[in-house]
Amino acid sequence: ILDHNFSHTSFVFRGFPELQNLHRLLAFPFSASYLTVLLGNSLLVYVISSVESLHSPMYLLICTLCVVDILVVTAILPNMLLNLLFGWDEISLAGCLTQMFFTHFLSSVESTLLLAMAVDRYVAICLPLRYTEIINSSTSVKLLLFTLVRSVSIMATLVSLADSLQFCGSNVIQHFYCDHMALVSLACDSTDKSNAAGLAVIVCFVGVDIPLIFLSYMKILSVVLRAAAAGEDRLKAFHTCSTHLMVIMCFYLVGSLTFLSHNLNIPIPTGVNTLMGLMYILFPATVNPIIYGVRTKEIQNGFFRIFNLKPKKIKTLKTVAAEKGQM
Repeated sequence: ILDHNFSHTSFVFRGFPELQNLHRLLAFPFSASYLTVLLGNSLLVYVISSVESLHSPMYLLICTLCVVDILVVTAILPNMLLNLLFGWDEISLAGCLTQMFFTHFLSSVESTLLLAMAVDRYVAICLPLRYTEIINSSTSVKLLLFTLVRSVSIMATLVSLADSLQFCGSNVIQHFYCDHMALVSLACDSTDKSNAAGLAVIVCFVGVDIPLIFLSYMKILSVVLRAAAAGEDRLKAFHTCSTHLMVIMCFYLVGSLTFLSHNLNIPIPTGVNTLMGLMYILFPATVNPIIYGVRTKEIQNGFFRIFNLKPKKIKTLKTVAAEKGQM
């Protein structure tokens, strides 16, 4: 019988319970992922902040995205690794709510940054003559205020609704961190408001940001393909845009499924849901330095300049043809 006069003040994480005996082994790939995130994103931040030619809105957005990726992964991974290695699996309600706020807040900031980056590229490629007029310091301040107001207000509401619930049944969270719905699903009173707030998050971020990002990249792709004369240039443009879109879609798709699986009672196995919740945080943070760093020529040149390295000269089809013509 549930005692509604009692409410848990601490909770226990039980991620991958079927792999309980392999938890120490699982710590190795997640430790490697954490180190990769820290090194990749820190290096990108260092390069962008050190090279003056990269102090433009687009690269500053990439730099901010890297900082956010480091923070959001740090909000969950150290605690998770302590759980896997030493069995430190307990967290207070206050600690749980704090972790929940920062995890979801930083994820929402990342969503806004992805949207801002898509809009920045749209203006730069589709409206190049108006770029400095549209993208300026005033726009940056407005974007910052919009990001803070939207993310803080929505996530604070999400956390306050979770804080008002009574937890008089199980205190076992089937996850490695305090995901909103993983905690709310343990409540023994009505969760209608929390469920509605969870759906509002999906609508506000996925329903607004994804269409705008997708539309921006489609416009960019259309302009670039029309302007690119050579087939090789077209292929490169398509490959770059499609890669960005795939990473963005994975971020939103996995995040949406983890939220909706509880709200709409989607029958996803607990282990799969736990893995998706982790990949939603880890995957973008791991691949963003590759997508926005390694594949961006200006950042590559900045990296080579800082570390006094000479980039390898890659012969293009045109270079080979020219060399043959001189022989």
